[in-house]
Amino acid sequence: MDLIWDILLDAWMDSVKMLPFLFIAYWVIEYVEHRHSERIERVLASGGRFGFVPAALLGCFPQCGFSAMAANLYGSKVITLGTLLAVFLTTSDEAIPLMLANPDQWEAMLAVIGVKIVVALLAALCIDFLLKKWIPSSVRGGYTGSSQEVDCHEHQEEDGILVATLKHTFNIFVFIFAFNIVLGGLVSIIGQDIIASALAASGFWQPVLAGLIGLIPNCVASVLLTQLFAAGQLSFGGVVAGLCTSAGVGLAVLCRSNKSWKQNLFIILLLYVIGTAAGIVCQILV
Repeated sequence: MDLIWDILLDAWMDSVKMLPFLFIAYWVIEYVEHRHSERIERVLASGGRFGFVPAALLGCFPQCGFSAMAANLYGSKVITLGTLLAVFLTTSDEAIPLMLANPDQWEAMLAVIGVKIVVALLAALCIDFLLKKWIPSSVRGGYTGSSQEVDCHEHQEEDGILVATLKHTFNIFVFIFAFNIVLGGLVSIIGQDIIASALAASGFWQPVLAGLIGLIPNCVASVLLTQLFAAGQLSFGGVVAGLCTSAGVGLAVLCRSNKSWKQNLFIILLLYVIGTAAGIVCQILV
């Protein structure tokens, strides 16, 4: 009984200290999404041939709202495949707020964001220009559609900024608290050295496995990856791979807005290959 109480108390203390940072981060996010999302949509839709450049930068903004927006625009042939993947590759869902809530992770956060931007720009440049002739025209996307015909805000919450911030902070706090309980239990029962040895033994395969986790179209994937990295159980290459493929609900929206399951499967596989390759390179270099 004392062991359970210690696990719960440690998990609670580790989670509560993140609350002020989480609240501030989500308030800023909700403010931008409520006040400026339509303007950002216009920037994304009007980027033209080099639309992947602003797309890569916009994708860095926390949450997966812009990845869902990009998926809708791609499904309506408003943006190219390179622009879509630039957003997907730089989207980190809940990872950025979680890292912001932990000052010890700020340096790593900047490194992850920097790597993701470079990967997104290089991948989009290759897809939209260098490898364009090898990609079927039906998959390339383009500019034949109109952004005026696309409703990118159909599922946007109608709560005010403060209520939405409180809801989001609470939901992620619950995820973090539950994760800390599970991790604390595993460390207490199995032993930290055994867990660390098992993960270290996975070595090269960490980015491969993390990339698969990132494909889960839910915020739980980015929360899990970020918390494992913060706990020292996931390598830098692993977290890069997982967060490069972590497009959040954008993948689910893509499968709904783009009717061809073959195209969607190709895009998801391409996202996974690029993200995993980036993680493996980081694993070798870092």
